[in-house]
Amino acid sequence: MELSQKQAGPASGSPLPAPSRTPTPAWAAADDSVAASTGGLQAYYYDLCMEKSQEIKPFILQILQEVDEEVEKGSVGITLNIAGNSRSLSGERVTGEDFWILCRVLKNNSFINGLDVRYNLLSDVGAYYAAKLLQKQRNLIYLNLMFNDIGPDGGELIAKALHKNRTLKHLRMTGNKIENKGGMFFAAMLQINSSLEKLDLGDCDLGMQSVIAFATVLTQNQTIKGLNLNRPILYGEQEESTVHLSHMLKENQCLIELHICKHDIKNCGMKQLCDALYLNRSLQYLDVSCNKITQDGMKYLADVLKSNTTLEVIDLSFNRMENAGANYLSDALASHNRTLKALSVVSNNIEGKGLVALSQSMETNPTLSHIYIWGNKFDGATCVWLRIHLSMQGTQVQFLV
Repeated sequence: MELSQKQAGPASGSPLPAPSRTPTPAWAAADDSVAASTGGLQAYYYDLCMEKSQEIKPFILQILQEVDEEVEKGSVGITLNIAGNSRSLSGERVTGEDFWILCRVLKNNSFINGLDVRYNLLSDVGAYYAAKLLQKQRNLIYLNLMFNDIGPDGGELIAKALHKNRTLKHLRMTGNKIENKGGMFFAAMLQINSSLEKLDLGDCDLGMQSVIAFATVLTQNQTIKGLNLNRPILYGEQEESTVHLSHMLKENQCLIELHICKHDIKNCGMKQLCDALYLNRSLQYLDVSCNKITQDGMKYLADVLKSNTTLEVIDLSFNRMENAGANYLSDALASHNRTLKALSVVSNNIEGKGLVALSQSMETNPTLSHIYIWGNKFDGATCVWLRIHLSMQGTQVQFLV
């Protein structure tokens, strides 16, 4: 349901609905004459709530007061953080009607260029006001809407707002179930928008159609630097989405970071990705965690690492490489690769000898400084060896016994 400007609002002069009701877009279009108070954002928020008979939230007042204090110190480029999972909020959440007032407060503010409202209760109503904010606020470069119960219609509103927005650089929508419909609108947006650089759509229930659409669009879009497509809803055994993403990597020489966790990638799909990485010269961060890649897929990756000179971070967590796969990687890292900086092989059913082989490769690799290996099969002797040798070379290692 797209929120329409024609929805009924209160008649002129009539009392406003109780604060528990969600404001309609007609309210937002009604009276926009309140000027920013000389008392700062806190006072402006208070005045707007009083004028619109909106409940005044003490936690929002407190946060805006802190921003006012930063502004008084001369700070610019401030990120307004009202994350619902923050300990300081003690369970308080921003609702759609709270966000309506906040957007009015921020609309003409030049000190704030980031807004973090993750883990709140905005829903599609809040998405409507977020879209309006993106159309009117010309300083916002970062917007975090993660886990706000935004659905396909809200996703459509935000995506369409970005058709004309030229300032936002990073949008996080992770955890909002915009589904395939919403994903298609975001893919279409990337055909038009030439300023957005990072887009997070992980855990959004995207479908095969929208994942393929993103892969297709990114063969042309040369602006996006980071893309998160984690955990789509895919069907079939042919790894069609991986084939399209691999083709995109052959064509795209701009993308730096790609997250494709839980894409059900198997060895065949890993081979497709590795074939693309022989040609790609931009990707630095590849996340293929939580898939079904075994030692054969690791052999393809090891061969790539012998010639690829751009990959710096690889997340292989929760796959099935075992000792044979670990040995393939350790050989490539010890003898050939000099660009990888961080590697995660968490929970890959690797035993002592495989873990030792990986750590030994780090002794001769001057760039690999972080390795994450917890969740594998440790014995006492392996733990002692790792602690001694890795501490001697100053390597950052995380593992659990």
